[in-house]
Amino acid sequence: MNHRILIQLSLAAGLFLGGAAAAQQGSPPQPAPANPNDVIPEKLPFNVPYGAPISLEKAQAAIAAAMEEANKRGWPLNITVVDSGSNLVAFVRMDGAMLASIAISQHKARASAKFRRPTRVYEDSILKSGFNYTMTLDDVIAARGGIPLIEDGKLIGAIGCSGGTGSQDEAVCTAGAAAINK
Repeated sequence: MNHRILIQLSLAAGLFLGGAAAAQQGSPPQPAPANPNDVIPEKLPFNVPYGAPISLEKAQAAIAAAMEEANKRGWPLNITVVDSGSNLVAFVRMDGAMLASIAISQHKARASAKFRRPTRVYEDSILKSGFNYTMTLDDVIAARGGIPLIEDGKLIGAIGCSGGTGSQDEAVCTAGAAAINK
C-alpha cells in the first residue's frame, strides 16, 4: 500500500514540477477570444440619413431596370420597392414567379430600408461571423436580395427581389438599385 502512495506522490510531484517549469519558460497564458460584440466602433455603421420617400416614378424605374435584368437572364422574380419608411410603393410579380416569394421580396425591401443596409449584411453576419444574435432582431431577413436606394446621400427607399437563389435575387436587385443609386 505504501508503494502505491509513493508512486502517486511521485506522479503528482512530476506534474507539479513540469507545470512550474513550463510557466518559467515564459509562455504567456492565452487570453480568451474577445467577443466581437464588445468592440466599440468610433462611428455608427450604416448611418445613412433617411430622406424623402421615393416617388412612384422612381420606384417604377427601379423595377423596370430590375425586370430588364431578370428577363435578360430568364429569371421570373417578384420585385418590391418600398419608401424610406418601409411602406410599399411598387410591386411586380413577373409571370411564373414563385408565389411564396411575394412576401419574401417585400420583407427584403422593408428590412433593407428599416436597417439602412443590404440584407446580405445579415446573411454574412450569421454565416461568416457567427453573429447568431442577428436572428433575434425584429424584421430581419438573413438572405441577400434587399438593397437600399440612396439619392443625394439619403435613403429614399429600398428594393427587394425574391424567387431565385440569393445570388440571383441580389443580381437583379443590384440592377434595379443602379437606376437610383448613381
